[in-house]
This record gives sequence, C-alpha cells and structure tokens, in this order.
Amino acid sequence: MIFRTTPSRTARPALRRVRTTAALRPLRHRLDPARVEEIPFRTSDGVRLGLTRVETGDTGRPAVLLLHGHTASADMFLLPETRNLVDVLLDDGYEPWLLDWRGSCRLPYNETGRRYTYDDVALYDIPEAVAHIRGRIGERPLFAVAHCIGSLTLSLSMAAGLVPGLAGVVSQGVFLTPKLAGRTSLRMSVAGELLKSRIDHIPVDFRKVGLWSKYTPLFALAARKASCPDPTCQILHHSAWGSGASLFVHENLAETTHDRLAELLGPAPLWILPHLRRIELARSVVRWHDTDHRYRALPPNALDAAARIDTPVLLLAGSENGLWLDSQRLCHEVLARRQPQLDVSYTEIPGYGHLDTFLGRGAALDVFGHILEFLGERR
Repeated sequence: MIFRTTPSRTARPALRRVRTTAALRPLRHRLDPARVEEIPFRTSDGVRLGLTRVETGDTGRPAVLLLHGHTASADMFLLPETRNLVDVLLDDGYEPWLLDWRGSCRLPYNETGRRYTYDDVALYDIPEAVAHIRGRIGERPLFAVAHCIGSLTLSLSMAAGLVPGLAGVVSQGVFLTPKLAGRTSLRMSVAGELLKSRIDHIPVDFRKVGLWSKYTPLFALAARKASCPDPTCQILHHSAWGSGASLFVHENLAETTHDRLAELLGPAPLWILPHLRRIELARSVVRWHDTDHRYRALPPNALDAAARIDTPVLLLAGSENGLWLDSQRLCHEVLARRQPQLDVSYTEIPGYGHLDTFLGRGAALDVFGHILEFLGERR
C-alpha cells in the first residue's frame, strides 16, 4: 500500500504548485557550467522551448541532437549519478545538443498553457531546432539520437522531408510502426473517456498532489501488486501513468536514479490521447490535423511517405520493452519489405526495457556502444 499514515480530518492539503510560465527548470549535471550554453529558442508558432549546447572547444566535431520522450526532458541524457550519454559522446569526439521540445517536464505545457499535438512537434519543434543547429555548425555532420515520442515525431518530420540530410538517426523504442499491448491500448481508450471530464493530466509525484486529491485512486490502482513501495515508481514502472505498461526494468536503475523519477518524468496530459490512439490504431505515425492548412507539410501517414527518408537509421530497443513491445522489430521488417532501398538496421538490447536504455546504471556498457558504433561508421 502507498498510504503509511492517516492525517487528521481537520488538516487541509497544501495547494499544489502548478507552473504557468514557460521558464525552464534548471538542468542537473556535473559538467562545468561554463561549457553548458542555454540558448533562447522560440518556435514560429510562439512556443518557448529549451535548446542546450555542450561546448567542447573543438569546432570540427560532428554534432548530435538528443531528443527525449514525452514527459521526460534533456535531463535523461545528463544523469550526474551515472556515466551518461552526453559523457560518452563528448569522450568520443561529438558535440551534444539537447532539445527540450514542448512535451518536456522542464516546461509547463503538459499541465498548463497551450495544448498541442504531435503534429506541432514534428512541424515546428524538431525542424526549427535542426535549422538553428545547422546555422551554428555549418557544414559539419549532424546526427540525431531520439527516444520514444521524440523518435516517433522525428519520423514524421523525416517522412515530411523537413529535416533532410541528417548524417544518421538512432531511434530508441518506437519509430514508424507504434505497437502497444492490447490492455494498454484498451486502458488508454477507457481512461481517456472516463477521466477527461475530471482531470487533464496524470501526475507522477504523490507528494505534490496529497492524499486527499482526485488523483489518489490512480495511485492506489497503480499500487496493487506492486513490489516497490515508492508511489512514483508504482505509477511509472508498474502502470505507466495508468496504462498498465512498464517503462523500465526495475533492477537496471541505480538507487539515486530511482529516487529521482519524479524529477526525470513529469505529468502525462490526457488531452494528447486521441492523437496517440489514432497513431496506435493505424500502426503508423499519422497526422492529426486533416483540415488545418498549416499542417499540410506533414504527410497523412508517415509510413506511406517513408521513401522520403534520406538518412541511415538504427532502430534500437530493449528486449523487455513493456510499453512499445516489438515495435522496432516490426518497423525493420515492414521497411525491409516496403522500402528496401532505405538504410535501416535493428539492434535489440538483452535485459533492457524502455527508459533504462538511457537511464540504466549499466547503459554506458550495454547500450551506448551500439550508438557510438553506428555514429562512428557514418561520421
């Protein structure tokens, strides 16, 4: 159970603080602060994002853009408690760039402010960040390493021809062919309909919402049969925001990382579910906005437009991915059959789930070598 004490009936829960400004929460890292350049960045549709460059002192290095998953942030690539992906890239001669797109928990948009769809990320966030980086690096090669929804939206940008000429893309978890477990898909549909009139997002930090909140039943449901006593771990590892999926292999996380889960992953907005549901039913990344002329640059179905992808792609996945299952293997098989001219490879990491491919304490040994090998062959 997640409830250890019973508060007084006369006690009143503290009001939950919800950010209403677009101020970025500071990154946590162990780099020299003088090397970390936070770049003011606003998209053409007026949304403030976060773009960070790690200074290397070498203007000849290839650049690597890192894209987090939905409700995560650039923090997932900078864990100070482990040897993280930025460390590895720096040591191997790359210049890391980190984008906090509008689904980042460093920004307030999942809880407050303008709502969005994944079309907005594919049309505005990623292409405009790529354009900004190219304006800074000139003719140097630019790679991308993308996780989860960051990868899914990148695939839509690539199929639209909005980010041509990337030197290579590493896609982790899911790319063009999303596939969820049946119970996860069902829970997403049912929860979206039942809860949309009461809540607009699912939090992950029980300490912020308090015992007597409308979110308590969700935490209680996630706690059923959970082996870990931490409420945040329960709603993420055991439930994935109530979807019934698992986001990581529990044993792969260092204790410090486990204790930071509420910082590394934020609230999941329920209003994004209709687009995610449409994508999952199509088993492809499909455009949400069919009548709005602003989104005509995006293909109605990214898989049907995959011939426009002009860069090598490494599809990466943990063998124990409890969220997207074997989506990456499926993508490799489909592209090999439908677009055999594309340079697409698939690598499965034994014993890893979804998030722990980047957050795991052994990821530098078990996962990052595959990324470096792929990048090194194309730099």
